[in-house]
Parts: sequence; C-alpha cells; structure tokens
Amino acid sequence: MTTQDYASHVSQIIQDHQAEIGAEWLVQLEALRLRSNVVSREQLRSHCEQFLAAFANAARSGELQNVEHRSWDEVRDLLGDISTSRAKGSPPSETATFVFSLKQPLFAHLRSGFAGDPEGLADASWTINTLLDKLGLYTIEVFQRTRDQIIVRQQQELLELSTPVVKLWEGILALPLIGTLDSARTQVMMENILQKIVDTGASIAIIDITGVSTVDTLVAQYLMKTIAAARLMGADCIISGMRPQIAQAIVHLGVNLEDVVTKATLADAFMVALERTGAMHRPHAKA
Repeated sequence: MTTQDYASHVSQIIQDHQAEIGAEWLVQLEALRLRSNVVSREQLRSHCEQFLAAFANAARSGELQNVEHRSWDEVRDLLGDISTSRAKGSPPSETATFVFSLKQPLFAHLRSGFAGDPEGLADASWTINTLLDKLGLYTIEVFQRTRDQIIVRQQQELLELSTPVVKLWEGILALPLIGTLDSARTQVMMENILQKIVDTGASIAIIDITGVSTVDTLVAQYLMKTIAAARLMGADCIISGMRPQIAQAIVHLGVNLEDVVTKATLADAFMVALERTGAMHRPHAKA
C-alpha cells in the first residue's frame, strides 16, 4: 500500500467514524481535565468536530510527512485560532495535549479499519503519530508567540500608564515620574509629552523627577532631548524634584542644565510656570 493509498484510507476512516471518534476524543479530553474556564464544553466539542473534518480533508492529499504543506493550511489555521484563544488563561501544555489526546480514539478506529493489514496499520500508525506530534508542537509555538505578544502589549500599556501627562492649568502640563527610568520608558515619556503639547497647545511642561531614584547617562540624554524637542514645538520645560543625589549624579555625568530651569519641588515649579504664563496676574484664570 502506497503512502497515498493509506492516507486516503485514513481519511475515509475518519470521515466514516467522525461522530464516534469525536465523542471518544471529547471524553478523553474531559478525563484529562482539559476544559479550563477559557473553553466551554460546547466550544471544545466544536473544536474537535472542526479539527477532525479539516484533518480528514488534509490527509486525503497524501502529504502526511510535511505539516507545512498547503494542504494542511486549514488545520494549522484552526490550531492557531485555538491556541490564540487559550493563550490568556490556559498553559501551553493544554493546547498541545488537545492534539495528542486524539491518538487513542483515532488509533482504535485505525486498528479496525486496517484489520488484516498489519503492515499498513504499522505504517499508518507511525505516520499519523508523528504527524500529530508535529501538530501538537505547532500549537505550542503559536501559543508562545501569542503569549509573547500579549506580554509585549501589556508592557507597552504599563509604560504608557506609568508616564501620564496631566494638565495642571491652562497652558501648563506636568509629567510626574516615579521609579526607575530606562530607555524604553523615557522614549514613551518623550512621545507622550510632545503629543500632549500638540493636543493642548501648552507653553510650559513640568517634568517632575521627585520619585526617580537614579539618573544615568542615557536617561539624562533623553531628558535633554525631550526638553530640546519641546522647545522646537514652542514649549519650555521645567524640571522639578531635583534632589541632592540626582543633582550630584547629573553633575558627575557632565550634563549641562545651565539653560534649564530646575526646582526642588513641583509646587515651586508650578509657581514659576504660573508666572511665565501670566496666570498669576489674571484673577479669574481657570484650570
């Protein structure tokens, strides 16, 4: 029996017994407790039915050695969707076991279908076993890739949340910074404050570093670049929260802040900003 012959035979066995294989597979999955809060029983049943149908169609092509072949596109897409949907609430082993657990019910029907042909059964069993292993590993790859994307997106969201730009007064913005500054966070800081200047037309931006523990060369450079970029957009920057340790670090790094207004507290910087914008001389000025 050629590869094409037993591939077609395997496909026919799955099609003829799809309901029984699917029911036995679902029982197997539930016995393994593969029904997390992410997937309901009906969703799991639907996944099994869709996979078996797609698997039978792909197997008919005879390409049982290469899961990257275009005949397996539908199977890979389906597994990709399943893995992606579970990436937020299930371990990667669960998505792989979803595929691996098909072996037992499928092989039981293969034995019946290849009765009297032990050589064909051996060939088909080995090939299908290897194929399911590859598909199971594929789900782990997709799962991990999706999980990595989620982590990167969450990190980006946290960066944006950790660098909020607030409007203190008409024409006055403030960017309070807390914690450790690195290149990624300072880049987000620059983008946020420049965009806010554009959106509000502010003429003063206060960068408060009271909660910053240390400043290294890279962070200092980003601060200076932010100040320079803000000036190009018609806004001046004031640095507040300049504690002795930070001041010593900046001097030691050789960063020139001679033309930058610095204040010890945010309140002092705000007073300077009010003076510069003339708000202190307007009795009815509103925030």
